[in-house]
Amino acid sequence: MPYLKGCLHVHTNQSDGANTLEEMLSAYQDLGYGFIAITDHDFMVPPGYWERIPENHDGLIVFKGLEIEYPPIQFHHITRIVGQRETLYIYNHPSQYELSISEVKQEIEIASREMPIHCLEVSERGVYIRYYDTPRIHLPKIVTDDAHGVEECGRAWIEVFSKTRAPDSILQAIKQGSFQIRYRLER
Repeated sequence: MPYLKGCLHVHTNQSDGANTLEEMLSAYQDLGYGFIAITDHDFMVPPGYWERIPENHDGLIVFKGLEIEYPPIQFHHITRIVGQRETLYIYNHPSQYELSISEVKQEIEIASREMPIHCLEVSERGVYIRYYDTPRIHLPKIVTDDAHGVEECGRAWIEVFSKTRAPDSILQAIKQGSFQIRYRLER
């Protein structure tokens, strides 16, 4: 099976995004993505949020997720993405908080006491941040758009090698680091 292109951090107007769910899904579909995760902020989503997110959009696999405010680590964000049985947790954009490598490792250790952290996001709003892509942090590194509008779609993505297009198979492959990162901009 060929690599499946995806983004694991996408916002809609159900939190602080500018566009509707349908507009974001169509934008990624038009860019040839195989999957995306809708990850609006947990404290902003309205009742019925989960029910509005489809499992797919004309062949585009759609994961349900939330960007979680996690107070024990200085209000840092962790994304939770769910499949049928699998759940993926991602430590988000440490560059936004100008954290050192040792601070990132410490915060991941604290968060790991309550949830397994599977990946580290080494991009900020679609820009790859080389500093955090280090073997000193023992997690698979992903890049995302963290798109808040259609104009931000398609800047950074992963290409996952999954045995099938089943959502749980994709999440398992990501946890195992069976993917490549791709991006247009670097800092």
